[in-house]
Parts: sequence; C-alpha cells; structure tokens
Amino acid sequence: MDLTVSVETQGVSTVAHVRGELDAHTAPVLRSVLSDLADQGATDVIVSLRDVTFVDSSGLGVLVGGLKRLRTVGGTLRLAAINERVLRVVRITGLDTVFEIHPDVSCAVGVD
Repeated sequence: MDLTVSVETQGVSTVAHVRGELDAHTAPVLRSVLSDLADQGATDVIVSLRDVTFVDSSGLGVLVGGLKRLRTVGGTLRLAAINERVLRVVRITGLDTVFEIHPDVSCAVGVD
C-alpha cells in the first residue's frame, strides 16, 4: 500500500494528514514532507495518524527524526488521532513518553 500525506494549516499549526502504511518502503515520503515543512519555517507540526494502518521501525524513526529536526529550530512535532493498532506500537516502543499525543487534531491545534 502506498502512503499519502496532505498538509494544511490550522491556526498556527501545520497539520500533516498521513494515510496508508508507514514502513521502510514509504517512510521517505513522510521524511521529505517533514523536512520540507522545517525548511519552510513550520515550527508547530501535528502529524495525524488516524488513517495509518501499519507502522514499522522505519516509520517510527522518521517521526523521531522529524521531532529532532523541528526541535533544532525551536519547534515541536505532536501526534494526533492515532488508531489503536498504531498506538499500541508507539506504546510498546516507549515513544508515547517522547511524543505529545492527542486524541484528535482539534485537541492538538494551538497547544503550546
């Protein structure tokens, strides 16, 4: 399955809506989007994972890399709307202590 990412602005936040499987094959798509957002000056990024059906270590690595990149410019990356299957992987890996996680995008928008 392919991965698609659509980006929109909501208030001061930039929201990346991710759809599909986030794995070694598709992770470069999200990496490119997150890199472009940082290059364009986005500092408040929310990644919506509601429509992600699978994530592996490569996908998680891209999210961690995006967070680190945004932190270097004083920004942040938050996760929102994670489906239960993907959330279980995030919790098992301990990344729920690294990322700020919100139940949906509307809760994450504008959080400082």
